[in-house]
Amino acid sequence: MNILLRAQPHKPSLFVAGLLLMLTMLCFSASAQVLHSVKGRTIDTASTSILVDASVAILNAKDSTLVKFARTLPNGNFQLDGIKSGKFILLISYPKYADFVDHFSLDSTQKIKDYGKINLTGLAKLLNDVVITGNRTAIKIKGDTTIFDPKAYNIEPNAKVEDLIKQFPGFQVDKDGKITAQGKSVPKVLVDGEEFFGDDPTLVTKNLRADMVESVQLYDKSSDQAAFTGIDDGEKTKTLNIKLKEDKKNGYFGKLQGGYGTDDFYTGQAMFNKFWGKKKFSAYGILANTGTVGLGWDDRDKYGGNSLNVSDEGYFYYSGGGDDFDSYNGQYNGQGIPIARTGGLHFDSKWNKDKESLNTNYKIGSFSVSGDRNTISQNNLSNGVLNNVSDQTNENSLFRQKVDATYEIKIDTTLTLKVNVDGTLKNSNTLNNFNSSSSNGNNNLLNTSTRALKNKVDEQQFDMNALFTKKLKKKGRTLSLNLRESLNKNNSNGTLNSDNKFYDSLGVARDSLINQLKVNDISNSSFVSNLAYTEPLSKTFTVIVNYGLSLMNGQSDRKSFNKGQGGNYSVLDTVFSNNYQLDQVINQGGAIFNYKKGKTVVNFGSKFSGVNFKQKDVYADKTYSRNFINYMPQASYQYRFSQQKSLRINYNGNSNQPSLDQIQPVRVNTDPLNITLGNPDLKPSFRSSLNLNYNSYKVLTNQSIYIGAYGSLTANPIVSNVTTDQKTGKSTYQSVNIGDKTPSNFSMYGGFGRKIQALDLNVYLNLDASTNSSYNFINDVLNNTQNNSYSGSLSLSQYKNKKYSFSASFGPSYNISKASVGTFGNSSGWGANGNANASVQLPGKFEISTDANYLYTGKTQTFNNSFKRLLWNAALTKKFFKSEDLKLEMKVNDLLNQNVGFDRSAYNGNITQSSYTTIKRYFLFSIMWDFNKMGGGLNAKK
Repeated sequence: MNILLRAQPHKPSLFVAGLLLMLTMLCFSASAQVLHSVKGRTIDTASTSILVDASVAILNAKDSTLVKFARTLPNGNFQLDGIKSGKFILLISYPKYADFVDHFSLDSTQKIKDYGKINLTGLAKLLNDVVITGNRTAIKIKGDTTIFDPKAYNIEPNAKVEDLIKQFPGFQVDKDGKITAQGKSVPKVLVDGEEFFGDDPTLVTKNLRADMVESVQLYDKSSDQAAFTGIDDGEKTKTLNIKLKEDKKNGYFGKLQGGYGTDDFYTGQAMFNKFWGKKKFSAYGILANTGTVGLGWDDRDKYGGNSLNVSDEGYFYYSGGGDDFDSYNGQYNGQGIPIARTGGLHFDSKWNKDKESLNTNYKIGSFSVSGDRNTISQNNLSNGVLNNVSDQTNENSLFRQKVDATYEIKIDTTLTLKVNVDGTLKNSNTLNNFNSSSSNGNNNLLNTSTRALKNKVDEQQFDMNALFTKKLKKKGRTLSLNLRESLNKNNSNGTLNSDNKFYDSLGVARDSLINQLKVNDISNSSFVSNLAYTEPLSKTFTVIVNYGLSLMNGQSDRKSFNKGQGGNYSVLDTVFSNNYQLDQVINQGGAIFNYKKGKTVVNFGSKFSGVNFKQKDVYADKTYSRNFINYMPQASYQYRFSQQKSLRINYNGNSNQPSLDQIQPVRVNTDPLNITLGNPDLKPSFRSSLNLNYNSYKVLTNQSIYIGAYGSLTANPIVSNVTTDQKTGKSTYQSVNIGDKTPSNFSMYGGFGRKIQALDLNVYLNLDASTNSSYNFINDVLNNTQNNSYSGSLSLSQYKNKKYSFSASFGPSYNISKASVGTFGNSSGWGANGNANASVQLPGKFEISTDANYLYTGKTQTFNNSFKRLLWNAALTKKFFKSEDLKLEMKVNDLLNQNVGFDRSAYNGNITQSSYTTIKRYFLFSIMWDFNKMGGGLNAKK
């Protein structure tokens, strides 16, 4: 049955626990007033039959906000109690019947309002009769989907989708565009059911105009496997689908923005979109040094530099190493000063009666960042300490091109083919300089190190995936085949220059000089297949069996050259050069059983993979072989109390094989003070994890509750054994098993929000707690580190149409860190974090907006200083013309000039504190123009 809620100006909610005293006063005040009841009975006008389960709502006459809600009983009766005096609207809805709407008043002379029999008229009987109409339907719940009608909300000129959804009850949008709905994050936003430039949510919400939207759908998107088989695997992704108006699917729109400020900060953005029928074309470009690095420019490549990792499928591949010669991935994490020049193209289309579709993207961009970092650290040993100070400067740059395409065809009603292709070209340059020194607890100098690493990397990557799905004659019986091919190449050329000095007790230094050319050629190819078959064993019981075969080949050729006669790098260093060839075969199989009846879904089963691994050392002519089996049991239980309330419990277990670097590491000399040794006797560990999640959301009262818990235990864990020479400060690392200890990780979190109309305020309370126990060896002494963290936050938000909006969140935290080895490894203390943003509409089409972030890190037993930082940004915007499509903005970044890069940590007996370069205060003046010609004239023509 559909639930209809009449349109109303948006009124956010209030969380009871945060304002308990105020609520008590309100309740006491309410108890002193006369309370009324409204009752009646619903019947069909024509047949006089009783209408059961009809929706009965009482709304405030002034603003249409909900006061009371109920459904009619099996005898058709309803009664709503506890209503204060005032003017109200009675709204009764029933599927395929016209709504009953009546305005009424309640005062001290009438305690009970009795409507008696209320006749509802079927829509089929109305024909040309006048229908009683109320306000426009704002929210409609259909199955698991909540549908919002934009026409029921206020849409300002030139407003974007983000401005629209801020008005939806149960929605929150922060200053970065992150969406939270019904207590859950929304990571995916679609346009007419299709991804738009991948699935970056902010690209849609910050650029599509709100007046183009027909409706907004919120639902939990099932996994591709569940959507195909019809078997609920419990995997859901909170998703928004923006459905466009038919007359807004033809035309073009976009925006231009440019700005320049103090200290040569600048920004420029352009975006163009053209829609025609079922085709969409988009293009964008960005040029900035303010930290804006792109629209969705956060794709990470699957493979990087030159060591060996293990994938989820259980196979190894050569990838990013630990030798400081990895390629730069183009990420900006707030450290250094960035310069971004990025752009992209998008096209998607459907044809042949929607049986065929194409979705493709092209992205190109360059990104560079330069900065410096100072780090002070202390390693707590079993019988002393090692103090380290280091300074690092870096200049990194990346140029990347990436193209991807997805083609899907429905060959017939039972057979579908989906093909994904993507390719990436990357060129990166890195220059890193390090200066460090180490001393013991008596401040005696042990070593100094000066290193310079320069590297150039060229990478190519190609991936292709084909998925065949077939529905067989028997309902629920399906067959699918997935094939994936990947090719990767990485070629790098760099130099290492280092000067390492070691000091004895008399202060005499021993030098270790390195000046080498590093040439690395890495390649990987993999073929992965998986065949899955679904068989319904009964109406409630189904099994999915699968088998997969994977083949993997790789080569890692790394050469180090010393200078020879004539000053050329011509002498091969055989100690730090190697050439490995890798071949492996993986067989994987498993069975997952699914039970679904009523509101209950249960899944259980396991997967197994057998890996045959061979690696050949070409220089030494030796072959290393390893055969192992990965075991991955799983189970889940889900109970859906209602469409908006559910409980889910998951168990997952998995074998964790030691990596090749842990068993047989490649020798590197880029950091002579930290050496890694292999351990061929390592055994796999096994991790068991349990997740519990409870979610509840009530649309009518905008109440959300979420509770979660996580726990994991690791048997036979692989931990680090660090041996530090207290005379030289050199550390040697080796991985070992500890069979009699079990590292653990537990956490709990929860949140609650509630709508109280009296204050017209959204209030949410969040609580988090976690504990972690880990182990490592320090100079052959077992160390146990206990980390506990507790935090909470109170969030407030309010939206007043055409007036103002604000949101704020603040909360304390307390962290405990204790190490069993040494006396300096304990670090416990308070902290706090707060965020706020607000905007105010002023006369003359002016708008003031501001946002702030506060961070406090208190003193601990280890750190005797506290840290406070308030980052405050503000902007003044002037809008022009009736459509408000032209804007001038003056923005101040870091108004108080407090943006100092800072972080610190304490873990496994090591404490670290760092400061680094970051973007500080600047003033920026910008002009922004939005243009639109969608189903009408160009709005820029005045």
